[in-house]
Amino acid sequence: MDILDKLAKSKFRSRFKLHPKELEYIKTKGLDKIYSHACDFIRYRIAPAEIPNDGKQTPMRGHPVFIAQHATATCCRGCIEKWHHYPKGIELTQAQQEHLVSVIMEWIKLQIDQ
Repeated sequence: MDILDKLAKSKFRSRFKLHPKELEYIKTKGLDKIYSHACDFIRYRIAPAEIPNDGKQTPMRGHPVFIAQHATATCCRGCIEKWHHYPKGIELTQAQQEHLVSVIMEWIKLQIDQ
């Protein structure tokens, strides 16, 4: 995935990694459940046109998807605008949401395979 190659060159984005605790969580829950969580996080925390706490809505730890969101620049609308070119202030379409989730899941799968 081209965007993952670009993100890997970012000093900030490339420092995010899944640790044993997060990898165990994924193993326990399964990728289908992680995918479901990613869809929910994007739909409810990222997709709306106006987000009152934009830039602060995604924790840096606590869930594998949160870490993946920071690694893939899907953590807030500012990062999404910069890296994925989806403008702020406009609700994300279903296709845009699916794209962001696919980037998150691809990054997670790469982390599992390391």
